Amino acid sequence: MGALRRRDDHAQRSPDRSGTRTRPRLKACAAGTSSCSRPRAGYGAAVSGDASTEPRRPGMRQVAREAGVSPTTVSNVLNSPELVAEETRRRVHAAMERMGYLPDNAARRLRGMPSPLVGAVTLDIAGPFFTEVCRGVEDRLLQDGCMLMTCSTDLQPGRERHYLQELEKQRVRGVLITPVEADLDPLVSLAGRGVPVVLLDHRSDGRLCSVSMDNQWGGEQVAAHLITLGHRRIALLSASIEVQQTVERHAGVRTAFVKAGLDPGRGVLDVRVPSPDITVTAAAALEDVLGAADPPTAIICLNDTAALGVIGGLKERGIVVPGEMSVVGYDDVAFAAQLAPSLTTVWQPKRELGRVAAELLLDETRPGHRHQKLVYRPRLVVRESTAPPCR
Repeated sequence: MGALRRRDDHAQRSPDRSGTRTRPRLKACAAGTSSCSRPRAGYGAAVSGDASTEPRRPGMRQVAREAGVSPTTVSNVLNSPELVAEETRRRVHAAMERMGYLPDNAARRLRGMPSPLVGAVTLDIAGPFFTEVCRGVEDRLLQDGCMLMTCSTDLQPGRERHYLQELEKQRVRGVLITPVEADLDPLVSLAGRGVPVVLLDHRSDGRLCSVSMDNQWGGEQVAAHLITLGHRRIALLSASIEVQQTVERHAGVRTAFVKAGLDPGRGVLDVRVPSPDITVTAAAALEDVLGAADPPTAIICLNDTAALGVIGGLKERGIVVPGEMSVVGYDDVAFAAQLAPSLTTVWQPKRELGRVAAELLLDETRPGHRHQKLVYRPRLVVRESTAPPCR
């Protein structure tokens, strides 16, 4: 027995042909112990039942046989659908649905395939404007089998940085972002690390793709409308933190005053509104508007949600809209035409912005991609909330 034990010990410690040591044998369990009757989790054994009878998830080859195509075609449908004819794509997707096929995203990333996840970092996803924009993004991404993850920064740079870091860890296919700050260097660096970035509702300096609105034109059109009605003192309600959109709108309002031969320094009252719960905070900002030494006769709001709060606050104070105070919104969201009075506002192609931004992002990984800077022009929609001043 002693000789036999020594030979066994030598066998356990001897290297295999590759030069690496073999794993020592596990000691046999004593008869009758329950711990040896169950396979250990983590070594590929089934905890209960016969592993050979458990259903297996269908793979790409099974889907290819079901659809009557090659595995390469199935791969292209998942990763480069533009290379596959529409009828073939439909047949492959139908086969996937019948078989319950789900791509393994972790495995796809290991093979160098793009993730189906796309991040959207917006100022506030609860706002009707960004809700509509993201719906446009979602509709376009779905056509390429992608899924949208949305994040709200609430105009806080720290939150923006946190979301970008987490999205990069997830190795998302790309990021659509409405940045809080003007400095685009961190976003350019993110793109340089392999995460495509497209600016949404924000102009680029040429280093990134962007889809934005001509906000200066929009601000100028609103102010020109009010000046034509006879208003000479106008309040501008905007966010407490300046973002590119409101800065440009302010410039447009002042341009309209200058073109009309009026002094914007005397004619424009700048009022800041905290971003959380904009309906309530905009109504509270009326104290600054109505308490001014020279109260304005019209209010331009940063968006339609703020205008809703302002109109409600004016009604509570017994101030008639538009007879005693004209109110203008921005965005032309669904409820703008349903208010009483209906809201004069600035229309923006919200879903189109999202759809085009998603298209640019998907195009980032295609050969020959060149950065584009697309700018849309908004349109003034005159309704019942504006009228000539009563004084």
